[in-house]
Amino acid sequence: MNAEKKVAFYTLGCKLNFSETSTIARNFVNEGFERVEFEEKADIYVINTCSVTDNADKRFKTIVKSALKQNDEAFLIAVGCYAQLKPEELAAVDGVDLVLGATEKFNVTSYINDLTKNDVGEVHSCEIEDADFYVGSYSIGDRTRAFLKVQDGCDYKCTYCTIPLARGISRSDTLENVLKNAKEISERGIKEIVLTGVNIGDYGKGEFGNKKHEHTFLELVQALDKVEGIHRLRISSIEPNLLKDETIEFVSKSDTFVPHFHIPLQSGSDELLKKMKRRYLRKVYTNRVAKIREVMPHACIGVDVIVGFPGETDELFLETYNYLSELEISYLHVFTYSERANTEAVEMDGVVPKNVRAKRSKMLRGLSVKKRRAFYESQIGNTLSVLFEGENKEGYIHGFTENYVKVKAPWNPELVNTIHNVKLTKIDEDGLVRFDFVDTEVIH
Repeated sequence: MNAEKKVAFYTLGCKLNFSETSTIARNFVNEGFERVEFEEKADIYVINTCSVTDNADKRFKTIVKSALKQNDEAFLIAVGCYAQLKPEELAAVDGVDLVLGATEKFNVTSYINDLTKNDVGEVHSCEIEDADFYVGSYSIGDRTRAFLKVQDGCDYKCTYCTIPLARGISRSDTLENVLKNAKEISERGIKEIVLTGVNIGDYGKGEFGNKKHEHTFLELVQALDKVEGIHRLRISSIEPNLLKDETIEFVSKSDTFVPHFHIPLQSGSDELLKKMKRRYLRKVYTNRVAKIREVMPHACIGVDVIVGFPGETDELFLETYNYLSELEISYLHVFTYSERANTEAVEMDGVVPKNVRAKRSKMLRGLSVKKRRAFYESQIGNTLSVLFEGENKEGYIHGFTENYVKVKAPWNPELVNTIHNVKLTKIDEDGLVRFDFVDTEVIH
């Protein structure tokens, strides 16, 4: 029966979700289903949801509609963070047949008995305390890079965040399994691995949430550095209090770990960091950036920041703006605060009007454009290596240097998934960087 059935997937949210969608999709394929693109007609559509922003919630309904447009008889399944937090809400959306929570999503196929549409979505959702086991995953949809999950869940209690409610306690993959997955990825000819998780700096906590770390994040990084066949390793978002000097120093000397860090700040005001229950103050963040700059002057440093958190006055916002303006960072990811049920921040005084949030968000996005431009300008004239990607975008091929400068060249299919040394020459009108080949030989 499965051999004739087609399944399609849509992922909302983070790199971690992409790695998990990929694993769920492989389970379907292993059971005889044919995977097709989401824009095609399929018998089953699986939507992996996110709960980080309001926008992701709203987009879910739009995605359901677009799936039903392809096939109004299709069986629709919702999984992921929003499915764990508000399963009944998703089940009530017209056309949704099945909603699976945090522990059930990796066994999707065992919940499909027949594909008859349900009048109301059927919910299988655990209490989040039961999400105490670990399922490793990695994404390999893109030929050039893979997202490798090493950790899940979070023990932090940030006052704005629902992720611990959606994903449970902090737990990690075994070092042995991470290395096995990394080898599998390299054997497929993928050149770059991005390490991902909810709180990857907390790597090493055992499967059942014991507080003891079997291994540290530094030991994970050191072990992955020795895996043969991987040309680039990139650390995704890591908390400033968990990014240790030893890790920064190791990355600076590594041949495979690239000089690119993404470190959440959330606010440049100590007063707001305390209200958010972040586990560091501004001084720690300043020291991390200074350490990276000391040992890797050309490193790219990305920053997450939240605007409009309750109690963020004009003065406190400007404190964040001015701090980031002076800090030697490369770009910002700006999040506009949105109220989430069952978080402490919802009850806080000092609600910032939505129009003020939008204005502040625009200011920080403008600052991000300036920061990225200044960073790119600082790299002109440097010789760097570029991994070229597989998509023909309006006659151009794009790629990223090891320190995350985005480059472009006229489309050439022979460059796809190859790494070349190039000299950066100028910034184009669209903000991307042009280059000259230093040599025509492929490095990898």
